[in-house]
Amino acid sequence: MARRKNVLLIVVDQWRADFIPHLGAGFLRTPNLDRLCREGVTFRNHVTNTVPCGPARASLLTGLYLMNHRAVQNTVPLDARHANLGKALRLIGYDPALIGYTTTTPDPRTTGPRDPRFTTLGDLMDGFRSVGAFEPSMDGYFGWLAHKGYALPEPRENIWLPEGMDAEPGVTALPCRIPRELSDSAYFTERALTYLKGRGKRPWFLHLGFYRPHPPFIAPAPYNAMYSSDEMSGPIRRDTWQEEAAQHPLLDHYLRHVAQGSFFRGAEGAANQLDEAAIRQMRATYCGLITEIDDCLGQVFAHLQETGQWEETMVIFTSDHGEQLGDHWLLGKIGYHDESFRIPLVIKDAGHNPRAGEVEAAFTESVDVMPTILAALGGDIPRACDGQDLMPLVHSGAPSDWRRFAFTEYDFRDVFYSRPETSLGLAMDDCALCAIQDGTRKYVHFSGLPPLFFDLERDPHMFENLADRPEHAAEVRDWAQRALSHRMRHAERTLTHFRATPSGLEERDTPSRPALPIAAQ
Repeated sequence: MARRKNVLLIVVDQWRADFIPHLGAGFLRTPNLDRLCREGVTFRNHVTNTVPCGPARASLLTGLYLMNHRAVQNTVPLDARHANLGKALRLIGYDPALIGYTTTTPDPRTTGPRDPRFTTLGDLMDGFRSVGAFEPSMDGYFGWLAHKGYALPEPRENIWLPEGMDAEPGVTALPCRIPRELSDSAYFTERALTYLKGRGKRPWFLHLGFYRPHPPFIAPAPYNAMYSSDEMSGPIRRDTWQEEAAQHPLLDHYLRHVAQGSFFRGAEGAANQLDEAAIRQMRATYCGLITEIDDCLGQVFAHLQETGQWEETMVIFTSDHGEQLGDHWLLGKIGYHDESFRIPLVIKDAGHNPRAGEVEAAFTESVDVMPTILAALGGDIPRACDGQDLMPLVHSGAPSDWRRFAFTEYDFRDVFYSRPETSLGLAMDDCALCAIQDGTRKYVHFSGLPPLFFDLERDPHMFENLADRPEHAAEVRDWAQRALSHRMRHAERTLTHFRATPSGLEERDTPSRPALPIAAQ
């Protein structure tokens, strides 16, 4: 009997797709990620199906679109009935270990209102076994620091202030107060190596999560000085944030309400006040955090190589979502711009990789990760899953009937730290959008606000909304129909392949249809 594969699923936080050297970001120094790209397949057009963290991770780990899992925002519960990767792995004999977090709020029907998990942004998804917790409220990390003998400040999050008691909070080239050996990335790496060394040579699955390059955007030495702001590109945005805001009411809301304090510990003022020099420095720090993660991955990869496990381990590298980084005058992961939704995906299979080093241009989505892992390990893909197995693309390229566009969603109802719903005067269930795009066009449909339509060939950065132009009415209609057809095709279908007959229950084997071109719909 062939030896079972190991699986290392690396999930970073807030790393956007154009910060991958293998895809053209030559200014970055990531030798370990570069190695993974050389030995596996890198996906050029990969998106998270939704943002922010909680909904994105729900789609990643359940294989379901937001329209189906309905954990629509951070703090909104995930229905306990849904299958997820952890539960599915247990069915085929794996003990799914998790380092990091999933930002999952539990189903309130499975517990009571006094459950402390309802006082946090999110906790761990059922089905996984934590071997290096970060949640709730980063207690795992701060406890580790205290155990290491580090004197935590009050409040403890002040470790992410700039070094020096008189340093100004905000965008900075200074290092943070925590040294590199005690950073959160170092913590996750130590937890990973502890788990792997304890596991020995028994087959394993490990979800290895990293908090970075998520804000606060401040790096430990020497990573704070590893990149110069002069190396960084400036933001893609209109001359003023007010010009940008005129495009759509939702964009206007975020441009008025996103604060710097969510990205720089102790900072004041609106994100729209950051000038180009500040944006470039922020990006240099962001790159430093990326290289720190790469160094940490090098330690994990070296252990797998030294113990003879590298060749028999399937490695998947991805992120939960992207980051605006000042583009369109925005920070964070919000709205409908590509910077929030386009993310990395690299897959190295265990054993033979006939397409090693290649870049795959087909459209792929975060919901594809769960079915890909299950297919690689011989498990059954739940019928409800909206994603597709990527192993054919890893081994031989996209089949002719592969999807022809990417589908994304975003829900902007009020949560305790953000109130677009109130600001826009919408009902809670009208605070939703879905977007559909290929390489030429992007259509964004809102349940309670005007639509958007962009010509990506002429306007790749989506500055000019064509949705209300008479000359584009037919195109807008076609793309709206395409979005509707896609949603209808992926409506919840757990039991829809069963039917009663005079001779009893019948189960139909009907693989999900690929998306058809507009003309065929």
